[in-house]
Amino acid sequence: MVRIVWEFTARADKIQEFEKFYADSGPWTELFRRNFGYHGSVLLRDVEQPRRYLTIDRWENAATVRAMRERFAEEYEELDRACEAFTESEHHQGVFEEAHSA
Repeated sequence: MVRIVWEFTARADKIQEFEKFYADSGPWTELFRRNFGYHGSVLLRDVEQPRRYLTIDRWENAATVRAMRERFAEEYEELDRACEAFTESEHHQGVFEEAHSA
């Protein structure tokens, strides 16, 4: 299982729209749910910086993420362009897997 982590700063006047699009019932998760290997998302808001958010998407593995991006490239790009209006910044933090201690 991998987790894809993104960090966003929402525009002050677009917080409601941002949360709607990135919530578990929003358009991103609707797109992701159409793909094998997707295991859910969570939207986190920073309690000290309320316009700062993290999204964490859970996938079976990195290959399932790549397959989704290829299969739904057009829809993905459309959503990405639409969401640019809601954010001041967007940073891909990485693809993470659980660390297993020996």
